[in-house]
Amino acid sequence: MPCRWSYPPDERYRSSDSRLNRPLVERTALHQNALTTLNSSPYNTSLVITVSKEDYLKAILEAESEGETVISATLAHWLKVSPPAVTMAVRRLKKDGLVRVNADGRVRLTAAGKKIARKLTVRHHLIERMLAEIFGMEWYKVHDEAERLEHAVSPDFEARLLAKLGRGVACPHGNLTELESPASRRRRGLVLLAHATPGGNFEVSGIYERDRHLLEFLEQRGIRPGAKVHVADRNYDQTLTLTTAAGRVALGVSAAEKVWVTVAEGKANARS
Repeated sequence: MPCRWSYPPDERYRSSDSRLNRPLVERTALHQNALTTLNSSPYNTSLVITVSKEDYLKAILEAESEGETVISATLAHWLKVSPPAVTMAVRRLKKDGLVRVNADGRVRLTAAGKKIARKLTVRHHLIERMLAEIFGMEWYKVHDEAERLEHAVSPDFEARLLAKLGRGVACPHGNLTELESPASRRRRGLVLLAHATPGGNFEVSGIYERDRHLLEFLEQRGIRPGAKVHVADRNYDQTLTLTTAAGRVALGVSAAEKVWVTVAEGKANARS
């Protein structure tokens, strides 16, 4: 009698996230420099952290820093993958001891998971700075490039980058190496542009960097890290009328909520 299981081995466990379906040997060969190894077992068996797992861990840390409650739907939106793919990935991360899932479905990093995520965010930060400071790449392009390169950087190259660029310098988007929560930014005296007082003069401190279209949109309106902005008016629909180096521009609330500013002296000079 033929076997009732007619599909290939492990087909039942395939994920719709293609990054998780590649054979471990193939993924290891392609991303040898990107893999993190942990000795989580008392028998010294090595736990290999693949590129896909790194992406999930970093996404959790980044989403938390933006003040979001991280659940499976958050990660599906953040990584642009299907909910079933997230469910399978979180299950694997939990098995590896890198995340824990609360009774309410909230996904939290363990100490081991946070260590890996922080290491990756530091590497990402250094690559963004390298692209901007050494190669002169536009600030609104470096995030996407760093996302592609961060998994291929060896520890030796990362150390060279750190020695070359130094510590304590913000990335091209104005953000610090250590991810900050909104509360932390406010303690530093920053305010969202959406909440800036009309009539005031401000300097752009940091910008949400994951949306390339938003970054290009802001660049076209003279809103970039270090730029001076005068808030002329807040309109009835909460859009802002601003004066920047690009002239008099309007900015909607959804974009203004992605820009952190600090009070500045002097008014922005509009381009003639």
